[in-house]
Amino acid sequence: MKTKIIFFLFITVFTCSTIQAQININDYKYVIVPNKFDFLNEPDQYRLNTLTKLLLEKHGFTTITEDEKFPEDAVLNNCLSLKANVLNESGIFNSKLKIQLKNCKNEIVFTSDIGSSREKLYQVAYTLALREAFRSFHKINYQYQENPEILVYSKKGDKVDKIEIEKLKEEIKVLKEEKEAQNSIAIVDSTLKEETKVKDNIAEVKDTNTIDVLTAVSIANGYQLKDNMLQVVYTIKKTGIPNVYIVENKEAIIYMLNASWVMEYYENQKLQSKTYNIKF
Repeated sequence: MKTKIIFFLFITVFTCSTIQAQININDYKYVIVPNKFDFLNEPDQYRLNTLTKLLLEKHGFTTITEDEKFPEDAVLNNCLSLKANVLNESGIFNSKLKIQLKNCKNEIVFTSDIGSSREKLYQVAYTLALREAFRSFHKINYQYQENPEILVYSKKGDKVDKIEIEKLKEEIKVLKEEKEAQNSIAIVDSTLKEETKVKDNIAEVKDTNTIDVLTAVSIANGYQLKDNMLQVVYTIKKTGIPNVYIVENKEAIIYMLNASWVMEYYENQKLQSKTYNIKF
């Protein structure tokens, strides 16, 4: 019986550790610092909120305070941000603080070690305790890295889930198969009559064989594609699939095929295709 209990506790600890390991602090682009922590009576009392913001930035985080204007991508996707909190675990003779970071699902992503101080003045004690707690951040070496699973969430409730991503993959697969089938027909047909038919079919699918050169300029969640006159031709948005973008304000997608970029869409219920040379 004792052996079974020990085994059960081992499995529980291992499972919890695995779940925690799957949450990576580098997946998050911003940290929101509140104007007031719960254990304080006033906003930024003892300058603890300001100090928290400064120490987070010192460790490489991009911080946002609650009352400032949020970046566009943070507004559209609140799951890009962590929320910082300072917890007070002080005793009678010791001031003890620790920092906690939670994501949009209220999951704890990071908890620091407890910093403590025996100073009697709260201003001094809390400042020393907070700085000591921040020593834990030396261990994590934070550096933001985009995570597609987080990028697909939107504050407005728009969410491209796994089913939608799989549907998009399937559509791209079908489009590629159609293109390969058309190329096979062009090779097999040798007579002038058949060549004419193939050319007609290709004309229905392709707007033009000319490859336009566009320059990609990075924006939040995507790129602006500009022509040689620096005019914005298209705005494309990232998806959960590498090298596949959705064209804004146009029911179309752009994806990489054989070192070129192909835009495909339907016009008058016919598949249209255009190839671009995009310089990123």
